[in-house]
Amino acid sequence: MAGTALITGASSGIGRATVDYFAQRGWNVAATVRDPAKSADLTAKNSKNLAVLRLDVTDAAAIEQAVAGTVARFGKIDVLVNNAGYALFGPFEAASPEQIERQFATNVFGLMNVTRAVLPHLRAQKSGTIVNVASVGGRLTFPLYSSYHATKWAVEGFSESLHYELAPLGIRVRIVEPGPIRTDFYGRSADTVSRPDLAAYDDFVARTTPAMQEAGRTAPGPEVVAPVIYRAATDGGNRMRYTVNSAPLLALRRLLPDPLFFAFIRAAVVR
Repeated sequence: MAGTALITGASSGIGRATVDYFAQRGWNVAATVRDPAKSADLTAKNSKNLAVLRLDVTDAAAIEQAVAGTVARFGKIDVLVNNAGYALFGPFEAASPEQIERQFATNVFGLMNVTRAVLPHLRAQKSGTIVNVASVGGRLTFPLYSSYHATKWAVEGFSESLHYELAPLGIRVRIVEPGPIRTDFYGRSADTVSRPDLAAYDDFVARTTPAMQEAGRTAPGPEVVAPVIYRAATDGGNRMRYTVNSAPLLALRRLLPDPLFFAFIRAAVVR
């Protein structure tokens, strides 16, 4: 049965595909973006069951306004899809404290703050589902994404613990774990770090970057993730994790001892 979904990071990629998928199935959708003026094509789709709202997950006031706006427009929220996020790419030593803090502010604290703002509504109606878009990178790691992986591992732990306290209230928590997906993750949305005085990393970065970019170019598009998010949101069972394009890699991580798995990753991405 259709309801109302609030989706963060809806301007492009996985978020945009998810907005379309829910809306096409008769759901009311609050598609939230940092700057509606830069999402004119999405804003043009404003309709009876689709509202485009401003929401920057690092802005507490914007979060409260978007949640209130969703409830005012549609009467309630049944599903929260925490999708907004980006990746910090490059050697950890080259990243400034401000860059690392911004990575966590968006991917972790922003997700937590949106969740906190929505919970009173879900708790009052004694039902609802929170879908946190994590990543295969929340269960295993690749070179040069240390800060990003730290945030996604945090999302996994937060979600798993949160589900215990919300289950008695009738609220489900789901985790969606995409593998490589062809989106702006590898381009416009990425934050690449480097420092001229850290040339010691240059060779490793040069040998690793092409394989990572190739993974993004050859990956399936975000349209493969949207149905999985929808299934996670509407599944009445007790399943927590839903993989997308990542099950084989996760199986290898479980089966191989650390040294063998690390050697496999090095062989795959360091040319």
